[in-house]
Amino acid sequence: MLIDDFLVAVKQAALDAVAADKPIQLTYGQVISAAPLEIQVDQKTPLTTDHLVLTRSVTDYDIDMTVAHQTEPHTHSHSTPQGVTSSETHSHAYSGKKTFRVHGALKVGEHVILLRMQGGQKYIVLDRIGG
Repeated sequence: MLIDDFLVAVKQAALDAVAADKPIQLTYGQVISAAPLEIQVDQKTPLTTDHLVLTRSVTDYDIDMTVAHQTEPHTHSHSTPQGVTSSETHSHAYSGKKTFRVHGALKVGEHVILLRMQGGQKYIVLDRIGG
């Protein structure tokens, strides 16, 4: 019995030490302001940009992509100096390396999942939740 009591005490001490250290923990929040960014977690003071680390999925960013396709067909008219009007339908080739803007910044009312970093001073905003 003495060894069992000792093992229980050691296990409890280890659990208490981990809990006291505030290890990484998942939590949820809601965006209450987009600029400046503020996220409400529980009933505590909102988290501000000083406490947030943003992943790419919750920010606006540019990305380079290689494309090779045609635009949708478009019909328009041309007038000549002689007054002849002709209607023409055509597409344009669109190819090469292009830069696109991804609009992923958080908006007021969105719910997010956060990862509280050890010590509880910083939160990584992993992604938005739901549709």
